[in-house]
This record gives sequence, C-alpha cells and structure tokens, in this order.
Amino acid sequence: MISVVIPLYNKEGQIAHTLQSVFTQTFQNFEIVIVDDGSTDNSVEEVERFDDSRIRLIHQTNAGVSAARNRGIEEASGELIAFLDADDVWMPEYLATQYGLYQKYPECSVYACNYEIRDFEGKVTPTIIRKLPFEGEDGILSNYFEVASCSHPPICSISIMVKKTAIQAIGGFPLGIKSGEDLLTWARLAVVYRIAYTKIVQARFLMNRVDVCRPKRSPDKEDYVGRSLIKLYHQNQKEKKFKEYISSYYKGRALHAIECSLMAIAFMAVVCAIRYNYKNYKNYLLLCICVFPRLYFRKRWKRKRF
Repeated sequence: MISVVIPLYNKEGQIAHTLQSVFTQTFQNFEIVIVDDGSTDNSVEEVERFDDSRIRLIHQTNAGVSAARNRGIEEASGELIAFLDADDVWMPEYLATQYGLYQKYPECSVYACNYEIRDFEGKVTPTIIRKLPFEGEDGILSNYFEVASCSHPPICSISIMVKKTAIQAIGGFPLGIKSGEDLLTWARLAVVYRIAYTKIVQARFLMNRVDVCRPKRSPDKEDYVGRSLIKLYHQNQKEKKFKEYISSYYKGRALHAIECSLMAIAFMAVVCAIRYNYKNYKNYLLLCICVFPRLYFRKRWKRKRF
C-alpha cells in the first residue's frame, strides 16, 4: 500500500480538486493521510465532503509544512509514501508509474517522475531536465546534483515517492524554515539512496492567482538551507557536481533577495555562488547588480512603464 501524505493549510478552493486527482488513479491500493496544519478557512469541511474510508484527517496547531509532512510520515501505514501538496494534482497514471519504478528498480529507495507547471490562465510549461544519465524512458538518476544544477529541479514535492524507512532515516523534513525545506530533503536523500526516475510527466504544479498576487516572501536571513547543504557537501565531497549545485542554490537565493530589494543578503549569496562555481559568468552579472542596484531597478522600472 502507498500512503499519500497531504499537508493542508487554507486551501478550501483547491483541496477537492487535488483529492479528486488521487481518487481517479488507476492504482487504487492507497490511503490518504491529510494533516490539517491549523487551517482557518473551510479546508477541513471540503475534505469531510468525501465519504471514503481511505482518508485519515489529522489535526494539529499550525507548525508549518515540514511539521505537517513529518506528522503524515509518522502516521502513514504504508511502506511507500507519496507526497502531494493540497493545491496540485496528479495524472491518472501517477501512482501506477511510481509503483512500476518501485518494482523495476528494487535497489532504489526514492522514485520520481517528471512534472509540468500550469499558470492561473491555463498555460502549461514543461520542465527542462538536462543531462539525465540514461537514454530510455526511465532509469537510475545517479547524478542528481549535476542534473539539479543545470535544470528545473528533477524532484519536487508532488513528484516523489519514497520508502518510509528512508525518509525517517534522514530525519524527515527540516523544521523552522520558510522555504527550501524540500530541496534540502531531496539532497539528503540523494547522498544516501539511489533514485529511480522516469521522464514521463505524471504530476502538475498549479499556480493560483492568489499566489501570484501575494507579495513575495523574503528569504530566510539565517540561511539554514545553504549552511546545511555546505555541511552535507563536506561530508560527501565525492558526489558529482555538488559544488555546482550549491552555487546554483546561492544564485537562486541572490535573485530572490534582489527581487525583495534585500541587497545585503543578495551580495553575500552571490559571493557564495562564485566561491562554489567561479566559472559561471552569470554569477558575476549578479555581482554587478548587487554593486550597482540603482541601475538595475531603473531599467526594470522603465520596462514596466513602457
């Protein structure tokens, strides 16, 4: 049996659609563990509309998405855990595809598929996944950090299934951080366990108009994710392209900070990006933006105006 773990917080407009995508799976041997993380809207009522004994609804005070996922892992009855966010969906063959990887690659403990992104206007954007180490439809993702450093993330929180023992062995998802908890978790899994991967798109990330209009959340000042990745790298320096992956993380952190006008955080992030990959010229362009921010924001203002 597969345990589907869904963290839920204020998704009354999306959770029914998400659950429907689970119930229409061709693979039906599953349970759904929904952890309500202190929702203040009608999310719980939307879940309770579904009359299916495979749903287990667990309540906790608001503690964040990592705490909700960890609670779901703890409560899960299945050997395999598939994660799904409360506002995204799976294609009908998702669980069958993941279970097929589990059967085909018994040496693996992590199973992932490709995914796509749909914006609130309905436009679908495929992911770009480069440098996969196999030629066929599926195989073992033996160079996770190389792929992740030059592509869209090959793994996301709606496209992964993992053995319960594996996710528990690495301590689950890290607590107390605003963002990046998932990519740190995938990195910790990648240095210990083998990953089976399929190029087939079986999951869809849905962007909501509310999320697009909401002010951008500021990056964590403490940078727990970055420091943890660096520590993980020093413990696993033989991992191919891990340094480039860290540089890619810091480039993303710098861009995020620039968008939030936090130039001091952006500058420090760019310095780290250069330290771990001094050959990437884009890092130096970001450094110029940090040194001459007024020029950058003036150009952006003119583009928006005209």
